[in-house]
Amino acid sequence: MDVTELKVILDQHKLWIESGRKKGNGANLWGADLEGADLEGADLRGANLRGAYLRGAYLAGANLEGANLWGAYLWGTNLRGAHLQGVNLEGACLLGACLRRANLEGANLEGANLRRANLQGANLQGADLEGANLWGAYLWGTNLR
Repeated sequence: MDVTELKVILDQHKLWIESGRKKGNGANLWGADLEGADLEGADLRGANLRGAYLRGAYLAGANLEGANLWGAYLWGTNLRGAHLQGVNLEGACLLGACLRRANLEGANLEGANLRRANLQGANLQGADLEGANLWGAYLWGTNLR
């Protein structure tokens, strides 16, 4: 996906969020190739990113609350400090992702691959980790209640 097309989608999504979902359009990035995209601080609340390819993307501080990232490919993605409350990451690949200080409260991580992910200081309170692969993940200071 080119930068111009992505900007239009993000602008429409912003209008959709700000208008209480009455104007604009929710971001539908199902299966989109966003490898290496710079989405720092982006507001993607409720966006559809199912199966999106986000390898190496920069999403530090982004708000993805309630977004659908089912089966998304997030290998090496930077989600440091991201807002991921209630996000659906079922079956997602987060191999080596940086989720340091991310808020994943109530997130669905069922069957997600979090091998070697950095979850230092992350909030996983109430998250569903059934079948998730946490081999080699860095969990120092992580809230796993």
